[in-house]
Amino acid sequence: MTEYTPIDCQLYSEYELAILRRRQLRIFWQDKDGLTHMDVVMPLDLQTRSGAEYLFARGRAGDTLRLRLDHITGMQHFNGN
Repeated sequence: MTEYTPIDCQLYSEYELAILRRRQLRIFWQDKDGLTHMDVVMPLDLQTRSGAEYLFARGRAGDTLRLRLDHITGMQHFNGN
């Protein structure tokens, strides 16, 4: 695993608000192999583990995702369109 790079506080706050307001997000991220993924997720929680911050979310298929915040390359609020 690469060293964690903290994200901007404003972006972290946007994740927190999406969790509190139960707002879906369209998230783009890179996995450990460098492949880019996209899913519409329901954000559930933010946690710190082993010195890195993670977003836990439920994906469209109902699976639970654990996304390291510094691997997320893009985020948009999702309106269902």
